[in-house]
Amino acid sequence: MLVAGMKMGQKQAATAAQLKQQGAEEAKEQMKQAPAPAPSGAEQDSIVQIQKLAEMHSSGVLSDEEFTAAKKKILGL
Repeated sequence: MLVAGMKMGQKQAATAAQLKQQGAEEAKEQMKQAPAPAPSGAEQDSIVQIQKLAEMHSSGVLSDEEFTAAKKKILGL
């Protein structure tokens, strides 16, 4: 009876290890498929500001130097 109990315990441990491995693999796959997090409010504001600067630059309102300086200021560089 004790031997049967040990075999049962070993079998349960093997099943538990297999389920743990399967769960880890599923979690990795879900992480691969998860979308990138959306930009925060501050990041979104920076993106909008840089887009506006780019429009001004492409229309000739800002020179290359002015565009680069303004972009660096927004990015905190």
